[in-house]
Amino acid sequence: MPHAGYAFSGPCAAWSYKEIAESEFPDLFVIIGPNHSGMGRTSTILDDWETPFGIIKADKEFGKKLIGNSCIVEDATAHLHEHSIEVQLPFLQFVSKDHLKDLRFVPITIGFDHNIKELASGIKKTIEESGKKACIIASSDFTHYGFSYGYVPFSTDVKENMQKLDSGAIEFIKNLDSEGFLNYVKIKEATICGAVPIAVLIELMKGKAKKVNLMQYYTSADIMGDYNNAVGYASIVFK
Repeated sequence: MPHAGYAFSGPCAAWSYKEIAESEFPDLFVIIGPNHSGMGRTSTILDDWETPFGIIKADKEFGKKLIGNSCIVEDATAHLHEHSIEVQLPFLQFVSKDHLKDLRFVPITIGFDHNIKELASGIKKTIEESGKKACIIASSDFTHYGFSYGYVPFSTDVKENMQKLDSGAIEFIKNLDSEGFLNYVKIKEATICGAVPIAVLIELMKGKAKKVNLMQYYTSADIMGDYNNAVGYASIVFK
């Protein structure tokens, strides 16, 4: 799921949330987001959250077990100025409107102290021990292009080149190749802010997902008509 302003990335995220709405309601949503501010560590918080749709409850028991099974700590610092998880919650509440009393989630913000395989292993172990059916959400935008983002690898055919750059990354995701995906991001110096959450999701889906579908892709420039600065958004579903 992307996590920009709703006017920009909301219609893209809606494609994945439609799939969630039409699927079996899970016991738990695990939302993994990046740490844009650089504050704090790879962490979760055990508090309930509030949106304009009301309170959304954290699965505190699961969160405590997750902390015990992984490198994840309980720390609110990384969440103080982080939007990548909170923007998902109103969508989640809307598509779960018939199950709000049973809706539970666990937020994970990944800092710079991450180990992808260790993180995925800890999450997987906790899910298996809990016996719960979990839906995993990785929150990430794709290429951030333009001088405002300090990333101008090309200056012509921006629309086509952005799509080509993001399509290369998406192919690794569709092939469940977390190592190839992260190497691609490194080589291209790609500005995919949630690359690590995506890689963790890929690790979790290995041996689970039978198919990976790109539901929607576009950029903010397709809405604004200005390619001087633009961000790519992709909605990808693992089944």
